[in-house]
Amino acid sequence: MAQVSLRKVEKAYETYKAVHGIDLEIADEEFVVLVGPSGCGKSTTLRMVAGLEEITGGEIWIGGDMVNDVPPRDRDIAMVFQNYALYPHMTVFENMAFGLKLRKFPREEIKKRVDEAARILDLSPLLERRPKALSGGQRQRVAMGRAIVRNPRVFLFDEPLSNLDAKLRVQMRTEIKKVHQTVRTTTVYVTHDQIEAMTLADRVVVMNQGRIEQVGPPQELYHNPTTRFVAGFIGSPAMNFLPVRILDEQGLKVQLPSGQKLAVPPQRANRYGPYVGREMTLGIRPEHLTETHDVEKPGVGRIDAPVDVVEPMGMETMVHFQFAGAAVTARVAPETVARPGEILPLAADMNQMHLIEPDSGRVV
Repeated sequence: MAQVSLRKVEKAYETYKAVHGIDLEIADEEFVVLVGPSGCGKSTTLRMVAGLEEITGGEIWIGGDMVNDVPPRDRDIAMVFQNYALYPHMTVFENMAFGLKLRKFPREEIKKRVDEAARILDLSPLLERRPKALSGGQRQRVAMGRAIVRNPRVFLFDEPLSNLDAKLRVQMRTEIKKVHQTVRTTTVYVTHDQIEAMTLADRVVVMNQGRIEQVGPPQELYHNPTTRFVAGFIGSPAMNFLPVRILDEQGLKVQLPSGQKLAVPPQRANRYGPYVGREMTLGIRPEHLTETHDVEKPGVGRIDAPVDVVEPMGMETMVHFQFAGAAVTARVAPETVARPGEILPLAADMNQMHLIEPDSGRVV
């Protein structure tokens, strides 16, 4: 187990720069998830930590040792890939033991480590099976077991659940979290799925175009994003964004393109005061656009919107509508009556609003 440090790490492919001088400190035993859209540099960063990609600039430290020129096999890391890469002619036991055999571990030690990893991953009844007799989730657990028996300083996961169906992904997220709670090894996990990031991580690193946008605990990124990109990427359904103008009419208000005005909570007046008269972007999450029975609460205003699409989801209903040219989603109770084409009154909880500069994308 070890701390991982990235200091001004860069990666360039001829004229294309994939990673732009990122700094990141990962504490011993911490579970950190790198998340972002395709092409943001997250997998490249992970591969540089693993030693599978040479860095163009900067330094990578693992457990107090700079590993820039250390080959992957000597970094004492274990990596779990999107592809399980199991040997089809070997049993589960043999697949998990293979790396230890190559390192000339004693037979008794190999059995002890494999049995312990199998117990943690609930693979004990499957040790004599071959991969073709396993489900996708079981194969992924074998791949994890092969990493666990190594007892490395750092676990690296490169989108390990993307080949699984939705139900198995949920199950395997739980398995991975349970494993980390049992085997407290420093873990760096890469995914494009923000739900995976939110549910697994001690801290989330949001990347965009080769740069780190924001780092923090999942709830901090959800409730206090610092940029429009983070605000829109973290959360499902995504945050709504509406063009507004800030007015001062016996208190601050945001004016929507439709002319409707919503009062800004007084406790935000000092923060938003300098933006009076300016065109800004209002960010508000779907769960903060709800039924109008909340409209009497302090800081809650009313919006009337024409319904476009209704999605009943059992415990809740998603209502989609076009508002001033922007696609907006509201999360309402399942008993709410909403029909396409009708006007639905909604309560907007402005206590949860975010005000964003359109040009810089900075949340103010």
